[in-house]
Amino acid sequence: MPPTTATVRTPGLRGWRDWRSWRSWPERFAHAWRGSLRFRTLAVTLALTAFAILGAFVTMALAIQNDLFESRVEQAQESVARATAATQRTLDSAQVDGDSAALQSLMDAAVLSMTRQAGTDMIAGFRISNEPSVIAPQDFARGGLTADMISDGLRMTVQQGPDKRWWQSIGLPEGDDGRADVPGVVIGQQLILPEVGAYEFYFAYDLASEAETLRFVQVTLWLVGAGLVLLIGAISWVVLRTVTVPIAQAAETSAILAGGDLGVRLPVRGDDEFAVLGRSFNAMADSIEAQIKELAELSLVQQRFVSDVSHELRTPLTTIRLASDMLNDRRDEFDPSTARAAELLHAQVQRFEVLLTDLLEISRYDAGSVQLENEPTSLAHLAEEEIASMHQLALQHGSDVRLVAPGGYSPVDMDPRRVRRIVRNLLGNAIEHGEGRPIVVTVDSDQRAVAIGVRDHGLGMSAADSERVFDRFWRADPSRKRTIGGTGLGLSIALGDARLHGGTLSVWSELGRGTNFVLTLPRQGVVGDGALGSPIPVDPGDDGAALDDIGLTQPIAVPSAAASEASSTASSSTASSTETAGRS
Repeated sequence: MPPTTATVRTPGLRGWRDWRSWRSWPERFAHAWRGSLRFRTLAVTLALTAFAILGAFVTMALAIQNDLFESRVEQAQESVARATAATQRTLDSAQVDGDSAALQSLMDAAVLSMTRQAGTDMIAGFRISNEPSVIAPQDFARGGLTADMISDGLRMTVQQGPDKRWWQSIGLPEGDDGRADVPGVVIGQQLILPEVGAYEFYFAYDLASEAETLRFVQVTLWLVGAGLVLLIGAISWVVLRTVTVPIAQAAETSAILAGGDLGVRLPVRGDDEFAVLGRSFNAMADSIEAQIKELAELSLVQQRFVSDVSHELRTPLTTIRLASDMLNDRRDEFDPSTARAAELLHAQVQRFEVLLTDLLEISRYDAGSVQLENEPTSLAHLAEEEIASMHQLALQHGSDVRLVAPGGYSPVDMDPRRVRRIVRNLLGNAIEHGEGRPIVVTVDSDQRAVAIGVRDHGLGMSAADSERVFDRFWRADPSRKRTIGGTGLGLSIALGDARLHGGTLSVWSELGRGTNFVLTLPRQGVVGDGALGSPIPVDPGDDGAALDDIGLTQPIAVPSAAASEASSTASSSTASSTETAGRS
């Protein structure tokens, strides 16, 4: 099979339509931020770029604004300085001889000259002295400049002396209605009229043209800034795409490879760093594929070897079994040592036969050739029958086995042979390691699953041992003697049977408190998975009080050997929700 190449999928029109719903933007933004390196890098780049451009353009706009304003104020002050200097020379050389008409004509001529030289027709004049004078010209304001537009602070400053000019920013009315204000500046300075004293003159300048220039500059800066952000965004997108697309291809290819498709490879173009990465990744994938194939072949050889050996051992084992049975049946005729040897031979042949059966079952699981033979079965009745069948073994170990079944009576599709094997294995382990203490078997159900729990109060296991309890041929304490004669494969086979049903087999154990196994099987039509909830908790919690109440329950009658079949049939009609099995 030739290697395949992974391709990166991009969102289409549907994804764009989803983004049009503004209510989902925060969630989608957070998802894109967490899941896309390209989006995160582009967002950070655009944000930092916009912040830098905003700072630079605001600084430039303020600098241009200050420069325009200061240059216009300086120009206005120079114009006022020339106009007032020339006018003051004219006033100083004039002779009015107390004539009010001559003084008024002199004032009018001075105002006209200053208007022409200062470059503004907005001018106002006010006599500073409060002493009455019959020849002093009246205060005036022309061109739209009024006394109300001039602040008291500016007037007080101008009245202090004739040697300096003072200015202040003001708002000038625009249009005939005077509702809108345009920026302006007013400049004040004293002039001395002959025989009447000092007057304060104010010249106002309209800065509307400068404001328009500043507005044009600001709009231009904003447009240029927005264009730069978009341009940098587009450049960043192109650059990021050239960088992140190979990374995304490598990530997707890695996911496909991890999913089991060993033939997938990265496309390699050019000789840059990504090409080196692609070649290294493909070489690694080739090595992994070769090693996995080699391991698969070795595993297949191992499975075939175990299966073949197991089958080949069947014939000699049958002969040995017949011979051992014959010797064991006649051991009373032998001397004590020979009789003991015959008994040990018979026991070990039986154990070897069980081990061979378990090995064959394991080989079927490894080969994937195991199939269920489901039929409707009541888990509660099945547990009751298995407890009854192991009554003699419980008696030998001094264990009191009780069944508590609030549910699990309705039939559920399962393979009864395999479920019986699981329950028998769990019960055997509980009896062997229960230290003669009470053993509680719980059966319960809900709408999704049925479950059975086997709880003993023996020595228990540590957390590390609990994690390995389902491993093949593993024992928590190898030094402990086996009294039942297990093969070390029982729990591994039980776990395989549970998973084959789509269920789970969980374990809880604690040193000094015992062990609790819980088998959970899904009902018909319910898909079992790792999240399948169990009606029986794996952790029993503090169940010390429950132990004190075990003796208060009614024991189930244990069938005799002669009537085992009839009693087993009768037990299937039991409807009590809290029945218990026989006391050992």
